[in-house]
Amino acid sequence: MRQKARHLEPEAQVDETLQRYRESIDNIDAALVFMLAERFKVTQAVGEHKATHDLPPADPGREDRQIARLRQLALDAKLDPDFTEKFLRFIIDEVIRHHEQLREG
Repeated sequence: MRQKARHLEPEAQVDETLQRYRESIDNIDAALVFMLAERFKVTQAVGEHKATHDLPPADPGREDRQIARLRQLALDAKLDPDFTEKFLRFIIDEVIRHHEQLREG
């Protein structure tokens, strides 16, 4: 396929390259959505367990440990740890909201 690209006009090569990148991004985005869906299935079960056993919807200690752990993973992956924390905080806040709804019935 690369040999074919060499025979294309320069603009066509850029478009083909961009298209390949975009296809990869689309695949990654799909994987992220499915991973988030799976994560929320598990956190839904956690919320039901907490509601059944009268446990608080939030666990600040666990959240702090998770954020610290994922910030380090981000550093290891050469990803901005501040972005990672914001992303995780958004997810945690949504999970807590769901847990609060389950607790309220």
